[in-house]
Amino acid sequence: MLVSMLALLATSCNKKTEQISSIDSIDLLRGEITLCGPQKFGEVSFAQSCEPQIQEKFDLGLALLHSFEYQEAEKAFVQVIDADPECAMAYWGVAMSNFHSLWFQSGTEYLEKGTKILEAARTIPKSERENDYLDAVSAFYQDWQKYDHQTRVKKFEQSMRQVYEKYRDDKEAAIFYALALRASADPGDKTYQNQIESGKILESLFPGQPNHPGIAHYIIHNYDYPELAHLALPTARRYAEIAPASAHAQHMPSHIFTRLGLWEESIATNVNSMSSGLCYSQSIDPNAHWDEELHSMDYLVYAYLQTGNNKEAIEQYNYLTTFKKVFPENFKVAYTAAAVPTRISLENKDWKDAADLQLPSIGINWDNFPWEKAIMYFGRALGNIHMGDLKQAENELSTMVDLNQQLLEMPDMYKANQVSIQIKTVQAWMALAKDQKDEAIELMAEAVKMENHTTSHPVTPGEVLPTGELMGDMFMELGRPQEALEAYETDLVKHPNRFNGIYGAATAAVAISNHQKAAKYYKLLVDLAQNSNSERSELIQAREYLTKI
Repeated sequence: MLVSMLALLATSCNKKTEQISSIDSIDLLRGEITLCGPQKFGEVSFAQSCEPQIQEKFDLGLALLHSFEYQEAEKAFVQVIDADPECAMAYWGVAMSNFHSLWFQSGTEYLEKGTKILEAARTIPKSERENDYLDAVSAFYQDWQKYDHQTRVKKFEQSMRQVYEKYRDDKEAAIFYALALRASADPGDKTYQNQIESGKILESLFPGQPNHPGIAHYIIHNYDYPELAHLALPTARRYAEIAPASAHAQHMPSHIFTRLGLWEESIATNVNSMSSGLCYSQSIDPNAHWDEELHSMDYLVYAYLQTGNNKEAIEQYNYLTTFKKVFPENFKVAYTAAAVPTRISLENKDWKDAADLQLPSIGINWDNFPWEKAIMYFGRALGNIHMGDLKQAENELSTMVDLNQQLLEMPDMYKANQVSIQIKTVQAWMALAKDQKDEAIELMAEAVKMENHTTSHPVTPGEVLPTGELMGDMFMELGRPQEALEAYETDLVKHPNRFNGIYGAATAAVAISNHQKAAKYYKLLVDLAQNSNSERSELIQAREYLTKI
């Protein structure tokens, strides 16, 4: 009997030794969890069979995960593993921390890491429910070499549906299934079927868990569209209070504020988010800047521009040019770096500046980001067209076509479509510059139709210039103000309170002697800029008009 017991103990010890060895072979994130500001990430509670003393650390990891604080979430789950190597759900937490459900990540390191951690988890005793959770996230990683990202996300959603239906009293199962629905949504589906279904699940849970960060966060992502944004406004105003220590939670409300044209609220929340993001990056590496700081910067610059506040927008760009090192090197960083200077030039119709745009040197490999690079070439093309250098504009267009082909070959059809819209827009304005008026209108109408049939990516507060607004500009160039007014007003439904859209509508209304509408739009423009002390010529024109009526 004693020999049997000793043999059993030896076997158990050997298994634990093997487990620790397999974990040590994985490049897991370790170290102290870096937190900035008030140490609050919301309230979560997840029942699991780990050692009771690590419950608080596990719940912290889960709360961080729900606010997409992925690196710190992984650290928390790894600390749980180190304290209790047989805590199966901590392995699940690491896998989920590497699965950024709403983002397409470049490279394969995260897939390799997720696969290894899940393999390590298979040998651990676990409950049926815990096994089902592990199976669900495994669906994303399994055979990742064979399937593209969206297919793997769909597999995760289907597996999470089974968990959700099997454990109806498990609130976290419902929340993660709702996230999976949002992640697997078709970007071209303008009925927003998945988003609405996901939103209903989350809204049913919110009253009983008003301080849960994931519920609030995912409601915002579900309704982050002009047609749905009003549904998330109360939640947007709550999320930053639920998780004040999260830079992402400070930023996320601005998605809704942007869709609704609430610029002052967007400015306030992104200033807070950038501050939190800078605090975090300085704690990690004083010489580097975190992607969340840059992501918030793009939304902040966009909001400043819509209030006519060039001074603050340019200050942010000047600050961006001081960045030499960023982490992680991803699409959020690249998008901001390309979009911010392009927005400033195009929103101000500073065509010379646009023609000379250059990508900032921020320490990333731009070859990995063809969509983001195309933004700058789009700005350069429009700048050269308006400066009369059609030959150089053709060169910029040719580069855009090459970048689009790269995206098609990846394949990344959503981003390829975004570049296709920009290509069509440039072709339209080139046709106009060549006095091919009918072709210009036809091409621009095609670009508008393409843009209207696609959804906005969460990385961006909005297109650097909306096609509907550009259609209005084109009609004004052609001396067709009635059609221009219709184009501007149509676009303002999708992009409420855009500075140039309002100004365009006002000038078009003046041109057709609709002074009531002109006064309405000029007053709205002045009101938008009341806190910016802006000296933009459009505002001077608006104030002069309003004093005369």
